[in-house]
Amino acid sequence: MLRTKACGLAAFAFLGSVSLSVLADENLALNAGHEYMVTTNYPNNLHVIDLQTDTLYKSCKLPDAFGPGTIQLSPDRKTAYVLNNHYADVYGIELDSCKQVFHASITQQPGEKARSMFAFTVSHDGKELYTIANPTRMLNDRYEVQAPRLDVYATDAGASAKPVRSFPAPRQLTIMQSGDDGTLYVAGADVYKVNVKTGKFDVLIPSRHWKRPNYSAPDVLYVWNQQTYRHDFSLLYTAAKFKDKKQDPATAEYLYGLFSVDLKTGKTETTDFGPLTEIYFSGMRSPKDPNLIFGVLNRLAKYDIKQKKLIQAATLDHSYYCISFNKAGSKIYLAGTFNDVAIFDPETMQQIGSIKLPGGDMAITTAQVFTR
Repeated sequence: MLRTKACGLAAFAFLGSVSLSVLADENLALNAGHEYMVTTNYPNNLHVIDLQTDTLYKSCKLPDAFGPGTIQLSPDRKTAYVLNNHYADVYGIELDSCKQVFHASITQQPGEKARSMFAFTVSHDGKELYTIANPTRMLNDRYEVQAPRLDVYATDAGASAKPVRSFPAPRQLTIMQSGDDGTLYVAGADVYKVNVKTGKFDVLIPSRHWKRPNYSAPDVLYVWNQQTYRHDFSLLYTAAKFKDKKQDPATAEYLYGLFSVDLKTGKTETTDFGPLTEIYFSGMRSPKDPNLIFGVLNRLAKYDIKQKKLIQAATLDHSYYCISFNKAGSKIYLAGTFNDVAIFDPETMQQIGSIKLPGGDMAITTAQVFTR
């Protein structure tokens, strides 16, 4: 009797693992015209979710170690580039086959260790990949922090890519995106535009150094480097708006706002959109109605930008870090932290689904939604 039950449990476990293996077949090609979401999680997985069925489509095993699992997609949506291995390497994974087609170590100089703090992306034409390396020289008796650099790689360089160009870069650079004219936009103390041929950094949007009357310096914590259907490069800020030149914090209005660059035109925007009532880790405008912006961390919240008003908020089962929309703007997908993706209706702000991923936490991964 016990042996029969044990065999039954073993068979159930086996069948469960087989069905999961079939579901996560690495050689399962993506379908043209279909909408997908990619995300990563522990121990070191890249998952592709079919947004037509809201189910796991396939999973790829990534090389080396996990963290942070930030993803950037090639323009043809055939290759996912993942910053991983404890912020030390960028890997290119062919989504149709799960094969590794690119690898660049952030460490490039003898005697150094270098990391990229979410700071990498692919060029607008898919031919180059950009990273910001933060190197430290490892000496026998001490460590010496070195100047950051912008490294440029050719995406067809294969498994041992080396920079084709390198330039000095400012400190504290994080997320970046490539504009349609080849300009690289990078967030740091300010938002910069960069000429990737000469390495020249120019301030495009003053952030730490803005000159808005009766405003405090903005506070920015934003590491979710998303490629959106609106084709913009955006990040959130918080700031105090004072009543007068006395700048009394007791009477100040505390606000959330948005820095944004249109990647097609290069046009910029600095916009307050609502009161600072809580912290959000990521935010995104609706592709259906760009006057609406949604933020997420411990709650999912919806704001009217023109009215600078919180419209509605939804309670979550747990924190989520990364918010995404489908192309139609009819669904919100919440990723990050645990191993489930929550699905919400942006009209009703009700949860309408959940996708459980094999493996562990997604942690601070950047999920991407795209159409093949």
